[in-house]
Formats: sequence, C-alpha cells, structure tokens
Amino acid sequence: MSHISHIELDDANLPPPTPEIEQERRVAMFDLMEENSFTLPKRDDRRVPDGPYRVGLSIRDRRLVFDIRTEGGDPAAEFHLSLGPFRQVVKDYFAICKSYFDAVKTLPTHQIETIDMARRGIHNEGANILMERLEGKAEVDNDTARRLFTLICVLHFGG
Repeated sequence: MSHISHIELDDANLPPPTPEIEQERRVAMFDLMEENSFTLPKRDDRRVPDGPYRVGLSIRDRRLVFDIRTEGGDPAAEFHLSLGPFRQVVKDYFAICKSYFDAVKTLPTHQIETIDMARRGIHNEGANILMERLEGKAEVDNDTARRLFTLICVLHFGG
C-alpha cells in the first residue's frame, strides 16, 4: 500500500488551539508521518497516480476537504465529506478528552485508566466513521484513520 508523505492542515482561519489540542495535533502528525497506509483506488477506469501522497485537510463550506497531490505537487484527487456524520463523535471526543486532561491532574491511576479506555473507544468510533466515509475514495488502515480523525477533531475545534 502507498502512504502519506506530507500532511498539511489548513487552520489559518481558526482560533488558536489550547495547549492540549496542540499536543494532540503534534502527536497525531508525528505518528502519521512515522507510519501510515493511504491508497487511492482506481475509479471509473481512470488512471490514479501512485503515491506517496501529499495531503491537505481543510474545512470549506462546512465540508471536510481532502486535497490529495503527488510528491511533485500534481493533483491526484480531491474529495469533500459532509461533517454531519462526525459532529456527535467529535463532540463526545472533546468532552472525554477534557475529562481525561482534568483527571490526569487529580485522580488516581485506576480512574484515569477508565477514562482513557472510554476515550480510546470514542476515538475508534471516529476512525470507523472516517473509514466508512472514505470508502471508494481512499483506502486507509485503522491506525491511519485514528490519526486522521484526531486531525479532523483539531479542525473542528475552531470550526
């Protein structure tokens, strides 16, 4: 499978992130660049450029936009996904993350672990929604979907 060699978030018009959101972003981008799987499937007998790919993520007109380019910068694909299917899981993810960040400061380890398990469950749900929404457009593995979901949450933070 091919992969993402570079990812860019268009967050220029968003408010500055909190330190926790910025940390989530840094970790997701680092992990994504360390290891990911991203392939564009053939569509309607059209030739699809081989990866690796440069991926731009943005929110435009209340839609999540994937701008996929070759290493040389040539357009490879662009697709727009409705944000509707992500809204509740992103809201839940932010709520559980806030609980987790607060818990780390004051609660015992076993309670932090319980909150973290719930956080991972919501994160997995978001990754599954993303994989469903990308069906026929891009093929990603679960870890790549999880990291991309984190970046989508970062974009939602200001949106």
